[in-house]
Amino acid sequence: MARGYSMQSVRGAADRAMAVAREFLLAEDARADIHDVQEDPRFQARGIDLLWARSSGALLGIEVKGDRQATRRGNYFFELVSNLEKNTPGCFLYSGAHLLLYVFLQRLEVHALPLLATRSWFLENAARYPLRHTRTTLGLEGYTTVGALVPVRDVLRAVDGARRIPRAASTATTPPSSAGAVTP
Repeated sequence: MARGYSMQSVRGAADRAMAVAREFLLAEDARADIHDVQEDPRFQARGIDLLWARSSGALLGIEVKGDRQATRRGNYFFELVSNLEKNTPGCFLYSGAHLLLYVFLQRLEVHALPLLATRSWFLENAARYPLRHTRTTLGLEGYTTVGALVPVRDVLRAVDGARRIPRAASTATTPPSSAGAVTP
């Protein structure tokens, strides 16, 4: 059976995840500029929520995913089908972002996943992970999302550059080289 959500609760979680993600990015590079492009159709089509203009001159696309489910603790929910009824692919499969910031909202913990490497690893190993359905309602209508439950430890062990950053580390005033040194 699919878990159910309202669009209002989904939007609230997304807003909280964006705030935590911005904090993390600024803790990594305090002189960076962050541009919210969620509402820009050019970036929506590419699955990019934020542009992170680093002080080094690098410009990175960021996809932000907020997860508020305590029952999924220890797992990522990689969105494979965004809208099952319309056969819309999930952002995890099509996003052109450089980095997926996966925010566990209950712990306020950020996981920084290099998206291309994470997606490539997942596609090679997808058969190992169960699929789950969620249902989001919009008034009397709604849609079904399908995703894979993937253990955090599997991704952090297998994907180069994947990191877990507890809230205390992401908001500390430590240099970026030590802020990312936290492991699971």
